[in-house]
Amino acid sequence: MQYRAFGRLGWQVAEMGYGMWGMGGWTGSEDEASMQALRRSVELGCNFFDTAYAYGEGHSETLLGRLLKEYPDKKLYIATKIPPKNRIWPSRREFDLGDVFPADYIREQVEKSLKNLDADSMDLMQFHVWEDGWARDERWQRAVDDLKREGLVKSFGVSVNRWEPDNCLETLKTGHIDAVQVIYNIFDQAPEDNLFPLCNELGVAIIARVPFDEGTLTGTLTKDSTWPEGDWRNTYFVKENLHASVDRAEALRPLIPAGMTMPELALRFILHHPTVSTIIPGMRKIRNVEQNIGTSDGKALPADLIAKLRAHRWDRKPTKWSQ
Repeated sequence: MQYRAFGRLGWQVAEMGYGMWGMGGWTGSEDEASMQALRRSVELGCNFFDTAYAYGEGHSETLLGRLLKEYPDKKLYIATKIPPKNRIWPSRREFDLGDVFPADYIREQVEKSLKNLDADSMDLMQFHVWEDGWARDERWQRAVDDLKREGLVKSFGVSVNRWEPDNCLETLKTGHIDAVQVIYNIFDQAPEDNLFPLCNELGVAIIARVPFDEGTLTGTLTKDSTWPEGDWRNTYFVKENLHASVDRAEALRPLIPAGMTMPELALRFILHHPTVSTIIPGMRKIRNVEQNIGTSDGKALPADLIAKLRAHRWDRKPTKWSQ
């Protein structure tokens, strides 16, 4: 495992972190299998775990709490998220901060997450949605400062809405935010335009999420793919998105080097950018853990391949199904 600095905080985090959304409520998740995968990741050097209260209403946080107790001598970085009070993903421009993240609610959710984690403090708490129009609102700023001063939270971050990487730039300039979680992959290269340069300037850490484009970049989806009733992917991969996504993935196949898989190519593309502090692929099985962490070996993709992959940039705009 290779490690990178987590922005200005100076933490050395595994460049292959662990995304725990699937353990909260996706169909097919089993707690014991999840715990086995989490343990294997620690054995292989993973030390950054990203969860959220919304992942099973605290269930994923509880699993992470179990892991922390099993490895008391290892420094495992804890990152979780405050869900919007109105429970609407993504946020909308017209929403008032007081309806989404009122100060008393921020504190309440921090306390709930700490209870689930069975911890006295957490390394990173993130706002699970965000609007840059809230940047100068002192209500969230005071809440953040108070929680940091009391030692309940060491740092704060924002998780940027899908396909809106610039919807936090003014917020970062306030100095109150230490990390940004953003979708960044072979298709979603837009964060490189404005977000990454500003994060470099300010020393803000970048957490790259959705490295496989919700499954497209695993190369396993077809235009006939379906999921069990109640699975979130049914609402995301509506026909227009599923068909376009599969076509885009198929166009990548000729570029995959011999002996490499599409998921490995996807991860190595993200790792080529030095601004990224860590990637958080979702991993529910030991085999996924071993395959993804195996990509963190310090071996870079050749420059000519990176150049070819850049041509597969896919700029998209939020829609009613993109959530």
